[in-house]
Amino acid sequence: MKKFNLRKVLDGLTSASSSSPASPQPGNRENDTIQETLQCEHFQLCKTVRHGFPYQPSSMAFDPVQKILAVGTQAGALRIFGRMGVECYCQHESGAAVIQVQFLINEGALVSALSDDTLHLWNLRQKRPAILHSLKFSRERITFCHLPFQSKWLYVGSERGNIHIVNVESFSLSGYVIMWNKAIELSSKAHPGPIVHISDNPMDEGKLLIGFESGTVVLWDLKSKKADYRYSYDEAIHSMAWHHEGKQFICSHSDGTLTLWNVRSPTRPAQIITPHGKQPKDGKKPEPCKPILKAEYKTTRSGDPFMILSGGLSYDTVGRRACLTVMHGKSTAVLEMDYPIVDFLTLCETPYPSDYQEPYGVVVLLEKDLVVIDLGQIGYPLFESPYPLTIHESPVTCCEYLADCPVDLIPALYSVGSKQKRQAYSKKEWPISGGNCGQGAQSYQEIIITGHADGSVKFWDASAMMLQVLYKLKTAKVFEKYRSKEGALDEDPFAIQMLSWCPESRVLCVAGVSAHVILYRFSKQEVTTEVVQLLEVRLQYELIDVESPETGGDPGPPPSTPGGPSSPPPSTPQPHPSTGSGSPDGPQDSAPCLRVRSSPLKQSPGYQVELVIQLVWVSGEPPQPITSLAVNSSYGLVVFGNTNGLAVVDYLQKTVLLNVGSHELHGSSEPYQKQPRSPRKTRQPSGDIASTTSCMCGLSSLYTESVKKLRASYISLCDINEGSAPPEDRCKSPTSVRSKNSRFSKMVVNDLAKVSRKLSLPSDLKPEMDGKENSFSHSGSSSATSIDRESREAITALCFSETFARKGDSATTPCLWVGTSQGAVLVISLSLPPAGEQRLLQPVTATPCGSLVRLKGSILRMGLLDGTGALLPPACELWWDHNTPDGAEEREGQPRRRPAAGTSPSSQEAGESHFAVVCSEKQAEVLALPSLSSPFKQGVTEASFALRADTLQLNGAPCLACFCANGHIMALSLPRLRPLLDVNYLPLTDMRIARTFCFSNNGQALYMTSPTEIQRITYSQETCDNLQEMLSELFTPVETPEAPNRGFFKGLFGGGAQTMDREDLFGEAVAGKASQSLAQHIPGPGTVEGMKGAASGVVGDLARARIALDERGQKLGELEERTAAMMASAESFSKHAHDIMLKHRDKKWYQF
Repeated sequence: MKKFNLRKVLDGLTSASSSSPASPQPGNRENDTIQETLQCEHFQLCKTVRHGFPYQPSSMAFDPVQKILAVGTQAGALRIFGRMGVECYCQHESGAAVIQVQFLINEGALVSALSDDTLHLWNLRQKRPAILHSLKFSRERITFCHLPFQSKWLYVGSERGNIHIVNVESFSLSGYVIMWNKAIELSSKAHPGPIVHISDNPMDEGKLLIGFESGTVVLWDLKSKKADYRYSYDEAIHSMAWHHEGKQFICSHSDGTLTLWNVRSPTRPAQIITPHGKQPKDGKKPEPCKPILKAEYKTTRSGDPFMILSGGLSYDTVGRRACLTVMHGKSTAVLEMDYPIVDFLTLCETPYPSDYQEPYGVVVLLEKDLVVIDLGQIGYPLFESPYPLTIHESPVTCCEYLADCPVDLIPALYSVGSKQKRQAYSKKEWPISGGNCGQGAQSYQEIIITGHADGSVKFWDASAMMLQVLYKLKTAKVFEKYRSKEGALDEDPFAIQMLSWCPESRVLCVAGVSAHVILYRFSKQEVTTEVVQLLEVRLQYELIDVESPETGGDPGPPPSTPGGPSSPPPSTPQPHPSTGSGSPDGPQDSAPCLRVRSSPLKQSPGYQVELVIQLVWVSGEPPQPITSLAVNSSYGLVVFGNTNGLAVVDYLQKTVLLNVGSHELHGSSEPYQKQPRSPRKTRQPSGDIASTTSCMCGLSSLYTESVKKLRASYISLCDINEGSAPPEDRCKSPTSVRSKNSRFSKMVVNDLAKVSRKLSLPSDLKPEMDGKENSFSHSGSSSATSIDRESREAITALCFSETFARKGDSATTPCLWVGTSQGAVLVISLSLPPAGEQRLLQPVTATPCGSLVRLKGSILRMGLLDGTGALLPPACELWWDHNTPDGAEEREGQPRRRPAAGTSPSSQEAGESHFAVVCSEKQAEVLALPSLSSPFKQGVTEASFALRADTLQLNGAPCLACFCANGHIMALSLPRLRPLLDVNYLPLTDMRIARTFCFSNNGQALYMTSPTEIQRITYSQETCDNLQEMLSELFTPVETPEAPNRGFFKGLFGGGAQTMDREDLFGEAVAGKASQSLAQHIPGPGTVEGMKGAASGVVGDLARARIALDERGQKLGELEERTAAMMASAESFSKHAHDIMLKHRDKKWYQF
């Protein structure tokens, strides 16, 4: 039952009054005839799946029968993994860290222990696991838990040294308690410390091995309730493990030693091993080493046992990476890990602790990775992981999401990506192979693209609720190796800032933080590029003197003239040729930030570089970060903009078509033109420029200075806040030095700068506040002042289209729509020569046509609809391999352009009207073309501002989706802009979400929920209804392996494993009830009690009535079963009585 939303009603009334259609104009009468099929019932928001490595893992467990793995995190999350495609995410409401996880082996259940001293029982027999019971301890701190195989009694150790016992079926405490003062020696005066280990003897369930942190070990007899043996060692204990025969156990200690104990010899250890300690020649004690945090002791039938441990390295190995040590017989292998080890466990053939373990693998949980080592092969190779755990290999800086991509795209990317795998993996299959994949996956294919801080771009197959890496592109290969100068703050000069991709033509364009743009084309052939094609663009913001329009002379190329319909700018400005020259010791004019490699570049099949475009230093100032990017394969153009202006590049002819400042795009008579506030002449370079360090804006919008020192931990993207340093902080030139306490400038990177403001700040106060923030700039600096930056109009949105460029046009022409940070929408008309050879010889002209409309807030997205209301995507070219002779022939036979699905070609040919959809941070507006009337207008948000917006297709109809800084996800119909969805989903907590949130068709969206994980969501009602079928199953019916055969002699003489009825010891009838103040039982939402507690109001009454009916039906069913059983028993008794009567009927009394 859907909740009544008063806000939606009010928004609808407001939109009805504010977005009433304008007076009918020629060409707009069809507004009333467009039928919108999308309704509120088509929308529902919910999470689908989460991909990636669990962020900040803390614990791990494995079910050896079901073969599924569970990982707990410090944020209270549980990630459960099975075979490829089987992943599940669960979250504890408290958010407390998961300190330990225990499977009920082959039972489809899981117990989690949290740092807030709470135990939870999870039901894994459903696709979305739910908590059945919870137990909150109030007087004890949980430190260790142990659940024996095929037992329903859970041992819980506490910080005080006591052990409590929990019945996992009812989640109630037993009255049986092992107190620390009874376990240790009575003569001992010191507290033994917290419990660090609990385990029962593999051969005798009645003997419990208890390890205290101080070094004391106790073998406790559960039946007699006393200690059989006590073992003591001088060093603290970190972990313990049994030999499968139950006669020996090992302990790992804080001095890097392993002690091997015989159960019946408690006085001293049978053996002391220091795996990494130097043995002195004089027989003295080895030098102490680092603590051995965990050790496991596994036996085999045909050879020596395995001792596997983490830690224990010598203290003189400073800077050495974390290691896992595998000791097998006389050989010792030290396996270095890329990250610190959180936990590890050994995979064994049998779940029975009393049998030979036969280990075949080791699962190692690292801080930022999960690896499985094959113990059965020489060299201990790794198993190849089927999970997408390398998303965070380098921090993710941007994302793109494409649902319903061309069918041949994923196979093409996979074919070139499969050749990139060079690591020698184990030949065996992945051992974590439990669960079943979902059945009702979508019929369309999906691709996710991630850009990273090291300049790499990864393509992922996201179809069928799974995620697999397809192909990895390294953009840093285009440049020379960057050598950071001493004191420079640029650590990620190749980081990807934004992507623009044409999936039909497979043309990819990436923009980096060093003000560079690289265009790639896809080819299946390997080529060697002798010289990388390079264009250097001088994108300068000219401040025009209002009284004297002439500007001062500059030795560089003259700036472009103001564009307008009457005075078009030069169509092909001369680019600055370069043979790979980069920035010298200090920044200087016409020098880029990176040096393009001059040696030949070998390019493997896949994406190959076509053109590199670099912005250069101008007048002693570094190039500003690129804020918008677009590429069109049909036109052969790439366009990008920043706070200074806009550049249009013809990548076929390798020329710059247009290079203008943002204020020059407005005509001189434009009503929306904004004149610069601070008139001044063009500056000359400062005299001391050569002595400064080179500019590299680094991750200017993603990292703070304090965070950059922690780059190795990959937490930088999580810690970004509104105090992040501005890009100018990273350019250590005297011309651009700013105070470290200054904040984002309003015009740096639009979507990031907006997030740094207070969410409740009214829009009319934002410029004033930004002006105050920018007032921290040094007055003597030759960089632009805060007033100048306030007057700059950044390019924030770009859109290619084929529509009406001017008011009253009768035919459509290729156009470029430009949106700015001041809310202006401008159009540039494009004149293209005919296709073929003429396209490569004749110039392309670009003519600014002036402003169309101005909205409140920065422009986020623009899109086109045809006269029927269907989406009109940009024209595109089908892919052809430009490195093969056959590719050119295929291209000639293909159409030059094609409209995508959902368009109406007939309406384009007939020249009917179009609709332009424009969305800003505050408003959405629909313009009718070519009349330029505004029939529909809708406010997006008042108290906040939109961060992401996109025009999408859902159920074959268009809509506008928005994500706001206050966490609301909204959907509006097109073209009427009716509110269809408004859900308060995700309050913006850090910059990573704003940077990576993206929508896609068919009701799909995603964002980086942590530095290592991608969260996918849907806003489609149809997908939500089918989600249960799409999700994977964790539990599958599997028979438990048979218990090991004790053999004739062991059975005869009692040498086998001894069982014990724990119910006789821990049951309420014998042990009594535990104190109610010790722990509180909390019914989970997955139980009937939890459903009763959650029900309220009318819905609650209905739920309670339904529960009562279910209980009544269940009782009636039980009564019917008992009645049937009694009838069957009576019938059987009657039959036996009749048989006895027949047998003895004719016998005499003496025959009995």
